[in-house]
Amino acid sequence: MSYLLEHKQKFEALKFQITNQDQLRKQANGGNSILFTYPPNQEQEYLDKAQELYHQQAEFIDVSKLLVQAIDEDGWDAFEEYYKDFISTPSKLFKSDDPETDLFDLIIQAIEKAVVNDKIPMIMRSGCLYGTGIENVNIMEHSSVMNLSHPLVIFYPAKVTDDNVFFLNFKPASKYRCILLK
Repeated sequence: MSYLLEHKQKFEALKFQITNQDQLRKQANGGNSILFTYPPNQEQEYLDKAQELYHQQAEFIDVSKLLVQAIDEDGWDAFEEYYKDFISTPSKLFKSDDPETDLFDLIIQAIEKAVVNDKIPMIMRSGCLYGTGIENVNIMEHSSVMNLSHPLVIFYPAKVTDDNVFFLNFKPASKYRCILLK
């Protein structure tokens, strides 16, 4: 299928899912998220189109900027030390249960802020999550996300083969608690 035809169909499906949120929850096993997949090498085209179509209705949450913010909050030296300590368990650095704000907390806070502003939260640059121990399902199953008044849209660089999702074209990923737009 050509890029233009695929692109048009995906954005029409996204519009339908956003508009029909009651159906979304039924089809997504009680979830409230839309996983919008596209080939990683076409990310910029899809993100540009999303921003063109949804610039007034959505708040775009750039994970790459949140990652930099999380590092800046601790300072580079502290981050480097923590990273070396937790290299085999990155989730303890980026998604811990302690009261310190980490990357996962920043993502959830940005999602909650979007909804307070009556905007559709749309996560972009999610490829930055690779190696952090934060999986898409961690975000989708968070109680705040499950109870949002607007669905969460995650722009997700992935390959979909049959019914399997491969984040960044190689890492198996969950499609539970979401609608998969492939």
